Amino acid sequence: MVEEQNLTNEQIINVSLRAARFSSRSRRADTAIKIIKEQVAKYTKSDMGMIWVDNKVNEALWSRGRKHIPTKISLKVIKLEDGTAEIILP
Repeated sequence: MVEEQNLTNEQIINVSLRAARFSSRSRRADTAIKIIKEQVAKYTKSDMGMIWVDNKVNEALWSRGRKHIPTKISLKVIKLEDGTAEIILP
């Protein structure tokens, strides 16, 4: 998807997922995705509906199961000209 459109901004950010530990154990991975999207939307000033998360990021969150997510993750955020943002692993 990145190859098809021109890049406007590309950055590597660290996202803390400690707040997801306060949600119920069975919803931690889902809450982590929501936290990542909120942080990227705040950083790129784009709508949460315009953010695309790569499968590798999802697999990294789910690597130890739904209940035991990592406490932080490093992500590469690519903001495209049409306002969409893509989240991939660096």
